[in-house]
Amino acid sequence: MGQRHRRILISNDDGINSPGLFALAEAMAGIGHVTVVAPERERSAVGRSITLHKPLRAQRVDVDVPGEAVEAYVSNGTPSDCVVLGCLDLVGETPDIVIGGVNRGGNFGEDILYSGTVSVAMEGVIMGLPAFAISVASLPMGTSLPPDPDYALAARFARALAERIFEHGLPPDSFLNVNVPALPGHRINGVAITRFGRMRYRERLDKRRDPRGGTYYWLAGEPELDGAPEGTDIAAVMAGTISITPAHMNLTNPIPSAQLNALVPEASAYHVAGS
Repeated sequence: MGQRHRRILISNDDGINSPGLFALAEAMAGIGHVTVVAPERERSAVGRSITLHKPLRAQRVDVDVPGEAVEAYVSNGTPSDCVVLGCLDLVGETPDIVIGGVNRGGNFGEDILYSGTVSVAMEGVIMGLPAFAISVASLPMGTSLPPDPDYALAARFARALAERIFEHGLPPDSFLNVNVPALPGHRINGVAITRFGRMRYRERLDKRRDPRGGTYYWLAGEPELDGAPEGTDIAAVMAGTISITPAHMNLTNPIPSAQLNALVPEASAYHVAGS
């Protein structure tokens, strides 16, 4: 496939004004035609939600990316909506790859079930396309990123990874989740293929009163690591290594049949008399 014929669809959950999105678009424009379809505002932690009860809109916008290989649209939809709009209409033909990012903040372990950035890759897989999500992760783990992190390294890595995917492909129903440490290039300790760690949060519900006496809440939480066992995405980033975690859309757990059968209620427990 010639570079000029490659169609690359990019979205995110940080919104159309995210510098990570522009860095990714600029890097990918060197290897194909890029279509950006991104939410009009931040949509972090929306997961794979889609819009069913209001019209979806997408408007062409100008982006500050050199060259003519990037066109961009802003949408009132979620990240998953943006992928559907791009694949079925805005790109003009079926994309060759779908990329989510570059996200501000890492996506580890259970984070991927909430992440709008990862949902971009998931929606790409649902559409039958190769896909990956890429994020810049803070160090030490759990701390905030600096106000203006350098997304260029992650964007360059995304471009190199996309080239490999164009060459070798990905297995069906699979995508990659990439986390790049927020470090200068000379401090990156290579690349590791990892498994998902456990990223849980100590939930904190902040209950408050508004000026009219009504109750409202802020949901928050502190990350609670499990010690970051060797081989996990968390351990890799903590060691200054770029983590690539393969994921599959089939969430079936191969629990032994005998154990599962023991959980099935007897028919007499749920049959209605006379049925």
